[in-house]
Order: sequence, then structure tokens, then C-alpha cells
Amino acid sequence: MEEFLPEDEPLINARRLGEEIGAVPIGPAGGAALRFLAAMIDARTVVEVGSGCGVSGIWLLRGMRKDGVLTSVDVEHEHQRLAKQAYAEAGLGTSRTRMIVGRALEVLPRLTDGAYDMVFCDAAKQEYPEYLTAALRLLRPGGVVAFDNALWHHRVADPAQRDPETLAVREVNRLVREDERLVPLLLPVGDGLLCAVKRDD
Repeated sequence: MEEFLPEDEPLINARRLGEEIGAVPIGPAGGAALRFLAAMIDARTVVEVGSGCGVSGIWLLRGMRKDGVLTSVDVEHEHQRLAKQAYAEAGLGTSRTRMIVGRALEVLPRLTDGAYDMVFCDAAKQEYPEYLTAALRLLRPGGVVAFDNALWHHRVADPAQRDPETLAVREVNRLVREDERLVPLLLPVGDGLLCAVKRDD
């Protein structure tokens, strides 16, 4: 499944750099799923929390409309610098990205309500439930929210695992599954991609 859509050189380079500095990006199958979701909803405005040094952004931008803009939020300046480098290598112009350095929980409240087609989260796992709250405010009806690492290295399914990160990922899975405003789906790609469509108000 991971090799079904092989990554090209810009993605391979961005993935290598991300792994080298400890910003492990979404896997190839998860990236392909993001591109599919962005294309399916004809996304023009997308927020990503955690840049993965450009891997997720490239996949998202390749699925979005040609005039689409990706807002990328990351607490690490170096991750953003490498992401910009990856976008340039992939031939994605600077007008298609808005890079914001800062803590997601401080940045997301400044973004416009209901103005986004998609929100993708792949940053601090302990903050996943709070990212969901922010995403529900940011998304338009029919918009999509997605979380990487929804299986969290098989720890979520093991009730003996009680560390804060596992508990938070387990909680966001429950919240998405039980929220009547959402139509949820857990895709078994990579380390799990939790997705949901926000219903019409």
C-alpha cells in the first residue's frame, strides 16, 4: 500500500530531511490519501498543523486547486525553512503557501471561522483534542479534518498503554467517532489517518 504511488524526488528529499531532524512526516500512502481528499473536495484553503518539513504540504498542494493556498503552522522555524525549500523544489510557488511559526494553540484562534476547506493535524499528539475543537470552528460545512498517527504505533488499541500522548490520540478518535456534526472514517494507511467530514450546519 505504501508503494502504490511512489514518491518523486522532491518528496523523497523532504522526507529524508524531516526524518534526519526528528520531524517524521506522514508516510507515502497517508500523503496520497491527503492529496485524494483535497482533490475530492476541490480544496482552495487548507490548514496544516505540523509541516513535516514539507512532505504533507506537497501532497496537499498537489491535490488542491491551482489557486489554492496552504496555511502551514509549525512551532519550529527550521521545519518551516525546510518546508519552503521542499515547496520550491517541487515547483510550488510562494504565493501558494502561508507559513506561520508558532504554537498551534496560539495561532489557530487567530484564523478565520468557517474559512477553510480542510484541516490536517500532525503535531503535538497531546494537543489533538484541542486541534479538533479548533478545526470544527475553522472548517466550512462539507470541510474535512484529518489526523495522522491515529493508531499511534499500535498503542491506541492496547488499553494497557496510558501515556499522555496515547490517551490524547485515543480521545480524539472517540471524539470524532461520537460527534454528530461529523461523518468519521479511520483509514488504515501508515500509522492510521483519522478523517471526518463536517456536516452542513
